[in-house]
Amino acid sequence: MPKLRYGILSTASIVPRFVNALRESQTGEAVAIASRSSDKAKEKAQLWNIPTAYGSYEALCNDPDIDVVYVAMINSEHYKNALMVLSCGKHVVCEKPFALKASEAQHLFSYARERNLFIVEAQKVVFLPAIHEIKDLIQGGTLGRIHLVDLTSSCSSVYNEWLHSKTAGGGALYGNASYSLHLMQFLFDCPIASYTGTATRIDSEVDEQCVINLQMENQVLVVSKISTNVKAINKAYIYGELGYIEIPDYWKARTAQVHYKSGAQQIISCPCEFELTYEVSHFNDCIQNGLLQSPVMTEAMTVDTLEIMQNLQAQFP
Repeated sequence: MPKLRYGILSTASIVPRFVNALRESQTGEAVAIASRSSDKAKEKAQLWNIPTAYGSYEALCNDPDIDVVYVAMINSEHYKNALMVLSCGKHVVCEKPFALKASEAQHLFSYARERNLFIVEAQKVVFLPAIHEIKDLIQGGTLGRIHLVDLTSSCSSVYNEWLHSKTAGGGALYGNASYSLHLMQFLFDCPIASYTGTATRIDSEVDEQCVINLQMENQVLVVSKISTNVKAINKAYIYGELGYIEIPDYWKARTAQVHYKSGAQQIISCPCEFELTYEVSHFNDCIQNGLLQSPVMTEAMTVDTLEIMQNLQAQFP
C-alpha cells in the first residue's frame, strides 16, 4: 500500500517531531509544509527535508498530491484551518486541543462525515505502549481497585509566547489539561462524572497554573495540577488497594514503576525514539482502512473533554 502523503500547516516546534514520527511509521511521508511566510516555509522545508514549501495555508490545502493535512498552529487557529482542510477534500489530523469549544469540534466531526473524510485529534498519550501496559495491569486487577490518581505537569511558556494570550487559546488548561483528561477516560474506559477547578493569573491574562479535581464514573478521584510558573516533579501516581504506579512524564511515558503493598516492585519499560510514532501509525491504519474516525481517540472523547475544559475555564477566578 502506498504511503499517505501529508501536508503540514505551520512550522511550530512540534512539527519536526511529527515529521520524524511519520518517517518512522513507514506508512506516511511529509510531502509539503506551509507557513504564512514563504521564506520561513522554504527554510523549514530545507531544514526538515520536506520537498515542497508553500507561503500560504490555502495553497497547501489545494495541492492535489496531498492526502492528509496535519494542523499544528496555535490553539485558536485549529478550528478554522481544519474546516478549510476538510472543504478541500483532505483528511485531518489536528493537534490538541482539537478546538476551543465543544460546538466547534462537533461541527468538524459532522462535516468530515458528510464529506467521507477521516478526522482526529492528535493525542499521543492514549497510544503509548507504556500506557497500554499500565491499562492492562489496572484492568487485570493486579493493584486491586483503584481509588485515587494524582497527576502533576509543568512546562515553560517561554518558547511559546502565545500561551500567555487569551485570544490565541493559551493558558495552562488549554495547553496541557487534555493529556490528563484523555488519559483518565482511556485508562478506566469510563467518562468523567463531575469536575471542578481553580487557577491563578499572576502576570498573564490567562491561567498560568491550574488545579483540576475529577470524579470518574467508576468513583476514582483524580487531581491534576498544571503549572507554567514552576518546574515541578512531573509524574503521575495511580493508587490502588494493593499498591501504586509511578509514571514519570506521564504524557510521553516510556517507563513506569509499580510498587506493590507486599514490597515487590515491577518496572515497565517501553523505550522509543519518537513518541508520536504510535499515534501516527494508528491514524494511518484508520485512513488506509477507510475509517472516518479513530476507535481509540474518539469523537466523544474529544467533544466531552472540550466541554469540560470550557466549563472549567468559566469557573476560574
